[in-house]
Amino acid sequence: MLTLPSATEWIAASARHAGLATPSPSMTVDPDSVTPGFVGFVAIALIAVVVVFLIIDMLRRIRRAGYRADVNGQLDAEAQAAAEAEAQGESAERATDVDDQDIDPRGGAGR
Repeated sequence: MLTLPSATEWIAASARHAGLATPSPSMTVDPDSVTPGFVGFVAIALIAVVVVFLIIDMLRRIRRAGYRADVNGQLDAEAQAAAEAEAQGESAERATDVDDQDIDPRGGAGR
């Protein structure tokens, strides 16, 4: 079977035919000079502290919104109950008005 070489194999073969040497990776930078050091540590620590305070504040606000929703629900239920009680009271007053007109105060059977 005929297999096609991959791109890296083709480039390496071309470089060998051209007489070019393939470079080998070597460390040219001092590893201690590219570390974040103390300044990087302080920056990351500061970001971590800010994130913790933001999470605490977010949880407090979410909890407060939940309490407000509960209180608003209770107030709505109380207002609805008061409206229903008022509506029942008005119908009861109308019923008593009608009943009062039908009663004969002298004890007669209605004349």
